[in-house]
Amino acid sequence: MSSSPMPHVLLVSAPLQGHVNPLLVLGRHLASRGLLVTFTTAPHAGLKFGHGDGATVDVGRGTIRFEHLKGGDLWAPYDPRYHDPTGGVMRHIDEAAPPVLAELIRRQSEAGRPVSCVVANAFAPWATRVASGMGVPHAMLWTESCAVLSLFYHYFHSLADFPSREAGPGATVAVPGLPPLAAGDLPALIHAPEEFIWRQVLIADIRSLRETVTWVLVNTFDELERPTIEALRPHLPVIPVGPLCSGTENHGSGQDDDDDDCVAWLDAQPPRSVVFVAFGSLLQISRDEMSELAEGLAATGRPFLLVVRDDNRELLPDGGDDCLAAATGSNSRGKVVAWCEQARVLSHGAVGCFVTHCGWNSTVEALVSGVPVVTYPAWADQPTNAKFLADVYGVGVRLPKPMARDALRRCVEEVMGGGPEAVAVRARSGKWKAEACAALATGGSLDKGIQDFVAAILSICAGTV
Repeated sequence: MSSSPMPHVLLVSAPLQGHVNPLLVLGRHLASRGLLVTFTTAPHAGLKFGHGDGATVDVGRGTIRFEHLKGGDLWAPYDPRYHDPTGGVMRHIDEAAPPVLAELIRRQSEAGRPVSCVVANAFAPWATRVASGMGVPHAMLWTESCAVLSLFYHYFHSLADFPSREAGPGATVAVPGLPPLAAGDLPALIHAPEEFIWRQVLIADIRSLRETVTWVLVNTFDELERPTIEALRPHLPVIPVGPLCSGTENHGSGQDDDDDDCVAWLDAQPPRSVVFVAFGSLLQISRDEMSELAEGLAATGRPFLLVVRDDNRELLPDGGDDCLAAATGSNSRGKVVAWCEQARVLSHGAVGCFVTHCGWNSTVEALVSGVPVVTYPAWADQPTNAKFLADVYGVGVRLPKPMARDALRRCVEEVMGGGPEAVAVRARSGKWKAEACAALATGGSLDKGIQDFVAAILSICAGTV
């Protein structure tokens, strides 16, 4: 009598860096507990993705495979349309990916490894539709905070009175498990135009959570968002499975030469002396903002590591600017790079401050590393994350808009200086680092969340649910 096949989880990601990273970390956690995991996305030239089609990696007691979405009407990996900032890639994937994904699921069965469960991250409702249509149990990995999930759920189901975009600073919304939030603290998609593709995709996600999704996995940890998680559970089957930071699962993907160069430079800096500046893989800043940023960093008098993507390099000031000269001269006080492994940099003892756009991955990585922040949110969930970092978690300060050199210098000093508030910010940052370590430890909320989800998958395979 043949043995039952190993439980097989198919992870499906939208082809966006901030979505790929946490889902891949989740996959390593699942594989380490004895599951077969296949990871898929539509890779393209702008995606940092180190595993080729067909690659396999043994992780703990299991294996993670990589099988790319390709063929059909999907764009080729080097198609420039993947860089369309208007959201065209989301429309394309929503239309072209479903038949390709369905065929991939069929191939798994034909190869003797039928898919037991599909886990798609947020903003990939097409994957949920395919899994539901093929009768495959499925979960969503929510890649933003539980607070943001709760806000969207309450807004789109009309469970709370939300202030309008034009509401004054005194108008707030009361959502169970959350502090009062003003209009400016809310995720941008709440008040985005109806025709905005990201809003349309979000609405499809929120609808699927109520109608078809069996589990809602959230990249958070119980210690961080306990009141929010408990308040949302009567509505959704929330399981915290975070923090999903690269490296925390002890199966990192390795580093390239550029990253090693960053670490070597950091090794030469004094402890907690470096201002680290990174605004994620999507945010575009203006030439004026870049100039003010450069001058502000120069004015701090501190060493800095500035990440400027290749598509923003032309915005850097010319070689005569003090900032650029400091970053490239023989006695450099700073360093400008196109990319680095952010979690690795934040965990380095030389980093004393993180100037961030407040994406959720960056927020979690800062908390896990115990690094104080200067917040500079732009859109999406970033304003909400900035509110929590500064006013709820107490680990940073807000940099006013527009970017101004003197304001940046003052904010950096507020979290890196020797004054009482800077000392308090660093102490609170250390507290959250300890809480994150507790979540990551054996028996912590991440361990429990992963175990609960694995147990549910094993029950499905055993035919007991």
